[in-house]
Amino acid sequence: MFRYVATELATDIVVNVGDVKFYCHKFPLLSKSARLQKLVATSNDENGDELHIQDIPGGPGAFEICAKFCYGMTVTLNAYNVVAARCAAEYLEMYETVEKGNLIYKIDVFLNSSIFRSWKDSITVLQSTKSLLPWSEELKVVSRSLDSIASKASIDTSMVEWSYTYNRKKLPSENGNSPQWNGVRKQQTVPKDWWVEDLCELRIDLYKRVITTIKTKGRVSGDVIGEALNAYTMRRLPGFSKGMIPNNDIVKYRSLVETIVWLLPAEKGTVSCSFLLRLLRAAILLDCGETERNELMRRISQQLPEATVTDLLIRAPSEEATIYDVDIVHNLVASFMTHISQTDPVKKEFLESTRSPKFGPDASKMLVAKLIDGYLAEIARDPNLPVSNFVNLAEIVSSVSRPCHDGLYRGIDMYLKEHPGISKSERKRICRLMDCKKLSAEACMHAVQNERLPLRVVVQVLFFEQARATTSSGSSTPDLPGSIRALLPGGSHGSSRSTTTNTEEDWDSVPTAEDIKALKGELTTLRLSGETNRNGTAKTDIERVAVSRMKGLAMSKIFSKLKSSKERNGEISSSDTSESPEETKSTPSVSRKHSLS
Repeated sequence: MFRYVATELATDIVVNVGDVKFYCHKFPLLSKSARLQKLVATSNDENGDELHIQDIPGGPGAFEICAKFCYGMTVTLNAYNVVAARCAAEYLEMYETVEKGNLIYKIDVFLNSSIFRSWKDSITVLQSTKSLLPWSEELKVVSRSLDSIASKASIDTSMVEWSYTYNRKKLPSENGNSPQWNGVRKQQTVPKDWWVEDLCELRIDLYKRVITTIKTKGRVSGDVIGEALNAYTMRRLPGFSKGMIPNNDIVKYRSLVETIVWLLPAEKGTVSCSFLLRLLRAAILLDCGETERNELMRRISQQLPEATVTDLLIRAPSEEATIYDVDIVHNLVASFMTHISQTDPVKKEFLESTRSPKFGPDASKMLVAKLIDGYLAEIARDPNLPVSNFVNLAEIVSSVSRPCHDGLYRGIDMYLKEHPGISKSERKRICRLMDCKKLSAEACMHAVQNERLPLRVVVQVLFFEQARATTSSGSSTPDLPGSIRALLPGGSHGSSRSTTTNTEEDWDSVPTAEDIKALKGELTTLRLSGETNRNGTAKTDIERVAVSRMKGLAMSKIFSKLKSSKERNGEISSSDTSESPEETKSTPSVSRKHSLS
């Protein structure tokens, strides 16, 4: 490829730049370039009219700009070519000492008076420096671009007068939709994060330097920095919002995630817990370093009350049998419980009250406990989830006093439904996680008809529901035999310890469909009477009869189990089995000396 100067004078020098030959004249070039002067002076006589310049930054295009300037031609500079021209002028040594008003001086004036005063031109110039390293770095074009961008991002929003890209949803107070808006259209306010989207065009290495420079100036809040990191990750990491990572260019995306983690503001709460959990999911899929993963785990555990069940559903590695990585959630909850226990009570109450006025001192623990209840209900659907994983996770938050155990019951019921083959001991272990006294009326109605629960749990639910009904009516709860009280939380074994031990297998067994069917009619009567009671009417004779029948049915089922257990252990002789109904009825009265506290 050839380039000629349109003139009547014959050219006397050929400059080879890459694959392009420039046919020029020595005088205009040498009068402004000290380097060309040296090259011509040191070349031998045979090749004195031809020079080879292969390492000039910017290549043929940049050299052409410099050559045109030497000839006095009009040179058009803009944000896209100015850095290349500046580096080429430096290479050619076009200094003021060679000639006043030389190209280096002219370009520096243009950069200061035009380029670095423009928001978008500063970004464009910074992007162009990448291909011109190390020249652009040594000439401080990179540092000047960074300072220009950071200074503008840190400026008071009332002073922003240039154009910027903003396609996200503004706050109500910023777009005139606030409830307090009086209908008078004010001048559009500039949002605090006005600069976020334009910086998403930068490559991660330059983006890191820009954000670091902005943070160094200290005039932008951590919340805005966090929003910038969120927007950049959404733009540059395909599938991030959906928890998916592209298979191509793993190294590139791993570097991106690790850099974002490094850039996270130190202040707690500047990014959402949901964003942190998505970052953790990406870090696992991309096999990021342990340092980055541990940092994310630490941050997430401190903000765990903000998470949702969907956020916690992190897929397990492909080599694992389970669907979700329960161990990660277990570690997060354990870290949260440790952190909350080590926090000063006064400081903890202050932090919680500032986050939301309705939060009390223990509100964060309550939120995490509710979160884990919902998470257990989701992972319970996994047919390969071991009982130990389910129980261990639930036990971490078992110390948190919650007014209602309906969420935990749903998780237990789902696990029993999806794992019908577990042993009686495992079924008993799972059901011990739940406090029957803390089930709502609706959950109790479901539980007593649930064929998946052990008989022990059904009896406990029946008793506490009955006790609740009698307490609300002002009646007293009758005493129960010690063998029955042993089934209830806090019950005394007393003299019936051996009897209860003998019936363990019966109590841990699952009630039959006939057992459940027999209870349904009594429950319906109790529920109907309870609804009448809630409507403000007095307790009717029908309700009292229903409670009595419910009690009688539960007791008959209990003693039926006791009797069958004794028969298996040879405690009832052939003559005993033929005793009269009157003799049998006297049995319960023997054990009633153990009153229920």
